[in-house]
Amino acid sequence: MPPYIKAIPTMVLLSGIVEMILGFMILTPQSQAIAAWGIIIMLLLFLPVHIHMLQNKEAAMNMPKWLLIVRVPLQFGLMLWAYQYV
Repeated sequence: MPPYIKAIPTMVLLSGIVEMILGFMILTPQSQAIAAWGIIIMLLLFLPVHIHMLQNKEAAMNMPKWLLIVRVPLQFGLMLWAYQYV
């Protein structure tokens, strides 16, 4: 996580909980649209984290550079996939 994000362990835990909730919500037709928009918003919010990992070798956690690069357009593909449920 970028250093400007405060309470990193708490933010990681909260984002994981929200991801799980949205994942369960997208399974139910009544809540799919809300879940899809939530997923799209989260993917947008995660973009700075992926860019930070590309720019900071320590933040990259020894992941290959190509993988870090692929993750950025993958976010947009996942947003498009989530949009199918709106």
